[in-house]
Amino acid sequence: MTHLTDLEIANKITMAPINAIAEQAGIDVEHISHYGKYKAKIDFSKGPQLEKGKLILVTAITPTPAGEGKTTTSVGLADALKAIGENVILALREPSLGPVFGMKGGAAGGGYAQVVPMEDINLHFTGDFHAISAAHNLLAAMLDNHIHHGNTLNIDTRSIVWKRVVDMNDRQLRHIISGLQGKMNGVPREDGYDITVASEIMAILCLAMDLMDLKARIAKIIVAYDIDGKPITAADLKAEGAMTTLLKEAIQPNLVQTLEKTPAILHGGPFANIAHGCNSVIATKTALRYADYVVTEAGFGADLGAEKFLDIKCRVANLNPSAAVLVATVRALKMHGGVAKKYLATENLAAVVAGLANLERHLSNLQEVYQLPVVIALNKFPTDTQAEIDLVIETCRQRGVEVVLSDVWAKGGKGGIELAKKVIELSQQPSQLTYAYDLNQTIEEKLLAIVQKIYRGRDIQLSPQVKKQIKQLTELGYAHLPICMAKTQYSFSDNAKLVGAPNDFTVSIKELRLSAGAGFIVALTGDIMTMPGLPKVPAAESIDIDAQGQIVGLF
Repeated sequence: MTHLTDLEIANKITMAPINAIAEQAGIDVEHISHYGKYKAKIDFSKGPQLEKGKLILVTAITPTPAGEGKTTTSVGLADALKAIGENVILALREPSLGPVFGMKGGAAGGGYAQVVPMEDINLHFTGDFHAISAAHNLLAAMLDNHIHHGNTLNIDTRSIVWKRVVDMNDRQLRHIISGLQGKMNGVPREDGYDITVASEIMAILCLAMDLMDLKARIAKIIVAYDIDGKPITAADLKAEGAMTTLLKEAIQPNLVQTLEKTPAILHGGPFANIAHGCNSVIATKTALRYADYVVTEAGFGADLGAEKFLDIKCRVANLNPSAAVLVATVRALKMHGGVAKKYLATENLAAVVAGLANLERHLSNLQEVYQLPVVIALNKFPTDTQAEIDLVIETCRQRGVEVVLSDVWAKGGKGGIELAKKVIELSQQPSQLTYAYDLNQTIEEKLLAIVQKIYRGRDIQLSPQVKKQIKQLTELGYAHLPICMAKTQYSFSDNAKLVGAPNDFTVSIKELRLSAGAGFIVALTGDIMTMPGLPKVPAAESIDIDAQGQIVGLF
């Protein structure tokens, strides 16, 4: 049997005009700006301002090369809620070009649970990421220009912390020397690039409440320090006005649809392994104003995306999720149990048992640390045996949580009806989000709380540089900020090879980066990098276009 690719499935569907999707969501068509027939920007300042909906968080176990299907589950769940008559909006991040051309390919769901227009969403969409890159790099250019023209702020060029960005995986740009070939070309210095999704501008856009809050946050960005150690900000360079102007349209959330014509708002896209991993506060709150149920996701596993969604985004925006969906697959559990990818089609109950330790740790965090009602969504694969499925169901039942089989990849919303009904049931229960740490704790105490309470590690190891940075940040008055851990997505630890549920490990904190405008401190752990590289065989090699403009190879 020949299976259609995600792109082929998406191209077979007749999309509804975006006006019809807006009307279905209750959005006045006068409050949207069209980007072609099937995409639009929403003027979030218009329409209802009271948030009425219940927020449903979709997260997952620690990712593996076998795949978990978190975005697919999110889309399918939204379609299932719509199918049983609920007023629902899906709220997701936008894909970055880095993984689209790198390892993952497209990132708009899969099978019969996708958001469309799939090619547009995965490629340039409405230009938000380009605007973010431009605003970020404008600040870098104004910083270097100030230094070139006399440096009246007495900036210590050895203390510049503001890199440039590009929305592409490009390891060659991680560490560069800029300003060569004479005085007219700038001041020579060590420099580098991050990927756009790691930009503080991306984080700010995703945490801002409105345009003026965006501008105020941008003004606080620290780009360098002067010779006396005083922070130099975007406001000092008089850059915040022009930067905000570049983001005037990008701050408006984007309206699209699923294959089953469920309204979907896609906006922002910080990675969860190097940033805070959530779509924008504006998108989430806009959806909550129009829908009774809002389905959203947080990137990678619950130790990364969900932790930051709950400890940073929900805290900043005063959001209280009504329920959480924890996505798992038998295949991924077997990989966490020590089985190589090529042997996943063979039944292995012992590996499932071993891998369940990973699921149980994420489940424990969501239930006991954050106090959320949780359901397990077990994505079905043809190679799953009934014995393996029954083992997962029974183990989770003993933990007091229900497992629901999800078949949305193959069946769309119809494959998620049982999951939708369980989510509605859970969301009726009273819940009050608690956090993994208190903002009044010291920076070191917050780092340790995440490692011990969420990762279940033993301790943290601070580099001499980090110890110095903690002292400096505390003296400058930033110790109260939440922590954004930059860590491998493949393990609870900072070592990608420690799969499953490792214990008694130490997480090495090698650097702290202050995101004063976003309002958090980024802690870089292990060998994590904020500029990824392409794999040996990048997805870009399979992507092509014919004379009629038909795209192929976009997963």
